[in-house]
Amino acid sequence: MAAKSPVVLILGAGPNIGAGVAKAFASKGYNVGLAARSVKSSEDTDTQVNIAADFSKTEDVVNAFDVVKKKFGIPHVVVYNVSVAHFTPADDPFALSLADLRADNEVNIFGAFVAAQEAVQGFAQLPSSAARAFITTGNVLNVAVLPKFLSQNIGKSGASGIIATAAEAYAGKGYKFYYADERKADGAPKYRVDGDAHGKLYYELAHGEKQGPWHQTFVAGQGYTKFENSRL
Repeated sequence: MAAKSPVVLILGAGPNIGAGVAKAFASKGYNVGLAARSVKSSEDTDTQVNIAADFSKTEDVVNAFDVVKKKFGIPHVVVYNVSVAHFTPADDPFALSLADLRADNEVNIFGAFVAAQEAVQGFAQLPSSAARAFITTGNVLNVAVLPKFLSQNIGKSGASGIIATAAEAYAGKGYKFYYADERKADGAPKYRVDGDAHGKLYYELAHGEKQGPWHQTFVAGQGYTKFENSRL
């Protein structure tokens, strides 16, 4: 009997990073689960399942796992590529309402937590030969202060905290956790990010022999690059 194809679940399957990651993994023989508001189940194929999802509801995160497991099996790799933000004047970050902060945290922190929790439950059922990797798309805001982006500062700090904790806690089991943060060559934030570069890096991280630096600051075409404000 032929071996089952590995599975990647991409939560937040947009046209840039989501598409780049899907392409990279599909090219290596992965079955792909794409979850986003915009995808349509009518466009499913034998190797791709599309799951309509609203990530302001953590139950939609759980549902995405359920759909993928039913179609392809337990995800070997999970990518949390979801982010929302409410902005404020740079000189008045507390103009952000508590309601808006809670709404953003539901996606940026609680959604990431539930996704990682579901991923780990699945990893425990997979053989040690499986990739067993969880990667969240981050940015510089877990280490940099931009006052008008207070909501993102909180959200990315929370998400990176989840990743840092998991990377240490589950290292002995061979599970891998990464927070990916694309930069310019000089370490400055990169706002127009490269979807294909994310796809290449994510595949390499997933298939590394062991956990690398969880804070994956990287440069397109160069890979992981440690900067002064990279965390361990």
